[in-house]
Amino acid sequence: AGATMTFTAQKCGVRFQPPSIILIYRDNSQDKTRQRIMPIRNFSKFSDCSRAAEELKNNPRHKAYLEGVSLRQLQKLCSLLRGHLKGQSLAESLQKFRQEETIDPEEDMNKLDDKELAKRKSIMDELFEKNRKKKDDPDFVYNVEVEFPQDEQLESCGWDIESDEEI
Repeated sequence: AGATMTFTAQKCGVRFQPPSIILIYRDNSQDKTRQRIMPIRNFSKFSDCSRAAEELKNNPRHKAYLEGVSLRQLQKLCSLLRGHLKGQSLAESLQKFRQEETIDPEEDMNKLDDKELAKRKSIMDELFEKNRKKKDDPDFVYNVEVEFPQDEQLESCGWDIESDEEI
């Protein structure tokens, strides 16, 4: 494939029976849009979604197609499949996934094990990427200048005030 990607992932979805991930991608060499169905072998309601996603992404048969799909996206799809196997509705599975994927500001990350910490970090990275303005974004502004109002009385802290009292 050289330096250019032969396949551009466009959409991902799931098929419940048998548990599979469906990828709609563009075959750049032939200029065609195609669909690829990737069954997840031995997938059950007890499966570890991160592992299933990693195995799929590293599977030699699918690797080239999944290059443009993030591991987190695959984990999300796997968790939808797993939820379905547990009898949850799609809405329930999505809700559950969102709960697991939300960073709790109150959580003490020092108490997490490496795996959980890595998960939180990848969530934060993804949020950062999602919210980051890139140069080619339509509303990207280079060198933002913000005026801070000077005329408003600046609030002073109690200990800022000079005094001659001895402490």
